[in-house]
Amino acid sequence: MSKFVVGLRGGIGTGKSTVSDLFANAGIVVADADISARTVVEPGKPAYQAIVERFGESVLQKDGTLDRPVLRELVFSDNDHRLFVEKQTHSSIVEDLLNITSSADSDYAILVLSTGIGRNPMMHRLLVVDAPLENQISRVMQRDDNTHEQVAAILRAQPDRKTRMTDADDVIINDGEQHQLALEVQKLHQLYLALSTGGN
Repeated sequence: MSKFVVGLRGGIGTGKSTVSDLFANAGIVVADADISARTVVEPGKPAYQAIVERFGESVLQKDGTLDRPVLRELVFSDNDHRLFVEKQTHSSIVEDLLNITSSADSDYAILVLSTGIGRNPMMHRLLVVDAPLENQISRVMQRDDNTHEQVAAILRAQPDRKTRMTDADDVIINDGEQHQLALEVQKLHQLYLALSTGGN
């Protein structure tokens, strides 16, 4: 893959999507694993068929698409269910992300990955978005209409802040105003343009 790819990671509620949107607004192609995860389970896709065969129509909405909150509840409550869904979707998600990054017409591409940690063979550089725990909890409570305890449980299941930043080349601490975040992204955008055109 010849395209210079910047991996973007961050825990839930850190503002990862906001950061990726700012890069997209600057004309950078964004490949988002969450979006690819939805694409590969659209009706008619192999992963969709396998999931419906295993869980039945209880995981479907009226229009025939997957009811993601229901499926998420099943996956979070049973490790075997989680492993099954991951097995059905992983290779298709990777293929979709590779297609997007390798065909990107911008100088570099942003690869938005899960809340996990570490590098990925598809990336040349890793940017981690971080935020204070209180900010994460309040953002997710507001966004998803979850209780404090629900959000805290999700965060406990994710890598901690220190672990997540171990392999980072660049870090954005998203604890301020929107304009400050935009300035941070703009600085990194200039850096990545220089790196992508000057070799890696």
